[in-house]
Amino acid sequence: MAKKRRPQTKAAAPQIKDGEIPVVGAREPCPCGSGRRYKACHGRSAAHAVTELVQRPFEGLRGECDWVALRELVPAATVELKLKDGLPEGVPSVTLATVLPMAWPALRRDNGAVLLGLQNDTASGDLSRDLADTLRRALAAEPGTPVAAERAAADGPRLQDLLDPDAPFEPQVHSGFEFWVEDAENATGEVAASLERANAAAIPTARLDGLEGAYWCETPRRTTCAG
Repeated sequence: MAKKRRPQTKAAAPQIKDGEIPVVGAREPCPCGSGRRYKACHGRSAAHAVTELVQRPFEGLRGECDWVALRELVPAATVELKLKDGLPEGVPSVTLATVLPMAWPALRRDNGAVLLGLQNDTASGDLSRDLADTLRRALAAEPGTPVAAERAAADGPRLQDLLDPDAPFEPQVHSGFEFWVEDAENATGEVAASLERANAAAIPTARLDGLEGAYWCETPRRTTCAG
C-alpha cells in the first residue's frame, strides 16, 4: 500500500515592514518570509544594485565633461556647489575638491563649510550615489571633523537629486593643495610639510579657455590635453 503523503505546508507570506527588507547574512533566511536564503532572494537584487556599474554617473549634471576630468585627470581643483534646497543652517558653503588630505571622502571645516572629495574609491558602481551619500553625511557632521567612507543605500539619492541643476559649474584649477587649509600661508610644522609633499606631486595643469571640459597637463614625459 502506498504511503500517505504528508501535506506540504505553504511558505509563509512575505512579511515586509514599511516596504523595506533588512539586510542580513547571505546564508540566513530572507527577512521577507519566503523561506529562501537571503542571497537567493532579496540579497540578489541588493548585490546587483551595489555592483552594477553606471557608465556615466555625472550624466545630467552641468559640466559633465568637467566632472569627468576632475575625477580622472586634474590633480588640484575646486568647484563651488549649489544645493537644490539651499544650504543648511551652519553650512556657509559646499565645495567640490579633486582630493582631500588623507584621501578623506569629505571634510567639515571648523567654520562649518563642507569639502567633498572626488578622487576617492567608492563602495558601489554608482559614483553619483556614493558622492551624494557622502555629501549628506558631511552636511550633518560636526564642524572640524572628516567624514569616513560608508556604503550608500541602493535607493539613496544621487548628485542629480541634490545639486541645483541651473547653477553654473566653474572649476578653479590650483597649482597646489593650499585649499586644504584655511590659512595655508601661515601653516607650520606637519601641516606645512604635508602640503609641501602634496604640492611636489601635483603636475602643472591648466583649463583651456573657450573649450568645454578641456585641460592641459604637463606630465613628466609628455604633454597631455584632455576634454
